[in-house]
Amino acid sequence: MADAPTGVSAADVKKIARLARLHVEDDQLAPIAQDLNGILAWIEQLQDVDVNGVEPMTSAVAMKAPMRDDAVTAGGIRDLVLANAPKKEDGFFVVPRSVE
Repeated sequence: MADAPTGVSAADVKKIARLARLHVEDDQLAPIAQDLNGILAWIEQLQDVDVNGVEPMTSAVAMKAPMRDDAVTAGGIRDLVLANAPKKEDGFFVVPRSVE
């Protein structure tokens, strides 16, 4: 029994392009298949990387997000907030109607 073919063939690229509704010239199918196979080879190499003991991270630089105290304030700055509003009425922002 022969091994199943691995990788992406020109026929696979043609099918993927059709499914994605992309036009790919026939002479470009083989080079695209070769590029995709190269990408898949790089991904396979990542399987060999030993990540035991490596903590997941969200940034390449260890940092802590700045936090402010969660303190209740009296507020009472409505006039200050509305000071730069182009249009205000009865202590509220007035905006143009978006739905007729």
